[in-house]
Amino acid sequence: MTEDLTGAPREQGSQWYDYEAGPLVRPYAMTGGRTKPGPTGVRFDLIALVTLDAGAPGVDDQTALGPEHRALIELCRTETQSVAELAAGADLPVGVVRVLLGDLLELGCVTVSRPVPPAQLPDERILREVIEGLRAL
Repeated sequence: MTEDLTGAPREQGSQWYDYEAGPLVRPYAMTGGRTKPGPTGVRFDLIALVTLDAGAPGVDDQTALGPEHRALIELCRTETQSVAELAAGADLPVGVVRVLLGDLLELGCVTVSRPVPPAQLPDERILREVIEGLRAL
C-alpha cells in the first residue's frame, strides 16, 4: 500500500479513484480523445441554445449513445438550454459538452441556435429613433 497526498493509505492501482467522488473518468475518455466537436468543426458559444429534436431517429434509440450523450438529451428533453447550462447540469467540463453536442448535432438529435453576432445587431441610434417615432404616435 502507498499513501496519497494527504497521507491516507491507498491501494495499488487506485490513483483514478476519489473516495468521496467515486471513480474518476478523464474528459478525453468521454470524448474518445477528441477536442473538436464533430468533423464539421462547429463551434458552440456558451450562450448558444440547444433544443432537442424529438423526431430525430437517434433520440429514443439510446443504445448507440454513451451515458454522457444520454444525460445531455435528458437535460434538453424538458426545455431549451444553453451550452453553459448543459455543462452545469451534466456536471461536465464545457469542452467535453461541446464535443458531445457536436456528436448529437451530427446525428440530428439536437438543433443549435447561435447568438446573433454583435456586428449584425441594429445600431443604437436607429433603435432610439424607432422609440422616438413610437412615442410620437
